[in-house]
Amino acid sequence: MREITDTHVAEPGLAVVEVAAADDETALAVQEWLAARCAIAPADRTTREPGEPGVRLRGFLDVRQNLNS
Repeated sequence: MREITDTHVAEPGLAVVEVAAADDETALAVQEWLAARCAIAPADRTTREPGEPGVRLRGFLDVRQNLNS
């Protein structure tokens, strides 16, 4: 997975969320749930890490509108 940089969390309301799930379907369902609640730069696929169970998915969230409401 690519590195998290200062830009990803440069100000309040920006976040990086990593999902670990048993399968692709579950990880993508979590991403859809997040997308319904805030702006997200979605992942187009999950990854598998050797020696770790399940799959991983990373999304970049922007909840600034929700924080200012």
